Amino acid sequence: MKTGETESDPEVPAVQTEGLSRSYGELLALDSLDLTVNQGDLFGFIGSNGAGKTTTLRILATFLVPTRGQARILGHDVVLNADEVRHHIGYMPDFFGVYKDMEVTEYLDFFGACYKIPSKKREQTVLDVLELVGLIEKRGEIIGALSRGMQQRLGLARVLVHDPKLLLLDEPASGLDPRARIEMMAILQELQQMGKTIIISSHILSELQNLCNRVAIIEKGKLIYSGPVQGIREQMSPTRVVWVTTPLDQVEQAAGILKDCPEIADIEQIDERLKIHLQDHDTEPCFIPEKLVGAGVRLKGLQEDEFGLEEVFLRVTRGETQ
Repeated sequence: MKTGETESDPEVPAVQTEGLSRSYGELLALDSLDLTVNQGDLFGFIGSNGAGKTTTLRILATFLVPTRGQARILGHDVVLNADEVRHHIGYMPDFFGVYKDMEVTEYLDFFGACYKIPSKKREQTVLDVLELVGLIEKRGEIIGALSRGMQQRLGLARVLVHDPKLLLLDEPASGLDPRARIEMMAILQELQQMGKTIIISSHILSELQNLCNRVAIIEKGKLIYSGPVQGIREQMSPTRVVWVTTPLDQVEQAAGILKDCPEIADIEQIDERLKIHLQDHDTEPCFIPEKLVGAGVRLKGLQEDEFGLEEVFLRVTRGETQ
């Protein structure tokens, strides 16, 4: 594999698109997408069916040519330097074909040969990727006898055979049962720790929330948000909100104790609970129980208001498709 100055520089984005657009006849599937994914990111790509996620991933994987705009992988243009790009990526579509009559090791050896990995090295490479995805005990099995979850893991092993720097995974947990999804997400976390950059599109937003360090939300081909998961929560709620629960006969006392605290912007009483808006997101709420308990108020509960990624997605999108 050739190594240029661009991909060896950690400051070069793993993915960068500028004005990326793709039309299918009169349908504009992707509309001027400006996206940056840094090396080492585990990046969640979120959108409804028809939002433009798969189109974007296919362009990055060099399977589609953009109508307008530009996309670069580790500094390499996906159109002008497509062969170089393919050395650095592993693309796993939402539905991929497997040769069901082949053994697991035969299947991976075949793809290793396609990437011109020497035969002496291929055998160990195949065993290494099977170990990584938890299929080493299935190496002699016929693919058609594997469960859906195991076939998904085999698909991931296939894209790892040539040791790509960037993984493009389109709904990798699609159709998996809860245990298989958890196992798949654990594998992706391990791959990130190994230094891989991963872009994963998924509808399982609760899992992306805990998995990804950065996300992008796309609707009708347009980018709505791109950045840290916490950043979009802060956009939606300008202040940090904490709920305090006390006995009903002490709630007014608690409000009186807290109302003059400089860290608090506003207090609202709702039954036996206080909804407290802190001045900013950097303010820690640890002072609240100290003041209340110190003044003799019995604290029954303290909970921070957090927007889950699913709620964020519903609030910032309109449910529109192409």
